[in-house]
Amino acid sequence: MSNLLIVESNGDKYFIEALLNDMNIKLKPTEIVCSINDYECLGGIDEREQKKLEKKLQFISNKIDTGQIEEIDTIGIIFDADKIGIKQRTQDIQDKIDLVFGEDTKVKFKIYIMNLDGNGELEDILKEIKTKDAPYADCLNSWKKCLEEQNIEITDKIFNKFWINNYIMYDTCSNAKHRGNKNKYCIFEYAMKSKDIWNFNHPTLDKLKEFLQEIGEQK
Repeated sequence: MSNLLIVESNGDKYFIEALLNDMNIKLKPTEIVCSINDYECLGGIDEREQKKLEKKLQFISNKIDTGQIEEIDTIGIIFDADKIGIKQRTQDIQDKIDLVFGEDTKVKFKIYIMNLDGNGELEDILKEIKTKDAPYADCLNSWKKCLEEQNIEITDKIFNKFWINNYIMYDTCSNAKHRGNKNKYCIFEYAMKSKDIWNFNHPTLDKLKEFLQEIGEQK
């Protein structure tokens, strides 16, 4: 028997892999779903994207039924709350599980909704657990205000992603160390491996860690 973890994007994958490594926990199989070549990251689960989760679950179900992958004991699913909130997001996911696997499935499902005070997404959490000063990223607040004064709207979702990108690219990536290699080292995937710029012991991550401990095992 093995456990499997589904996340909705590459960013979530890199973050969860870094957190699992910091906790000294592995999953069986050791890959996050969207790091397996046969799978693709879901890329979000708004109303238009829910069909992707259904297709992903159906793909896994077919693989199990035909013996193409070993029997799975537990499937963990991690998604963002966004503006919808924890309760509605959880229900949306559960509806897809029931649709594909039915209520009598032998596979156990555990759902975790990433959030900050009930809403938000990964980028909100990363802003909360960052450890370094962020003058470059924080200056984006003035840029956002300027846009608003010109009646140009930018969503919190887009703004937070831009903020994190600036924190990684300009506030924490050393020009002296990475000059000429910014495209390799000053990116999200590499930044998740830089433990000094994130506090993986922040209380904000406590419930997520509990969830990962339930579906993983110590290395």
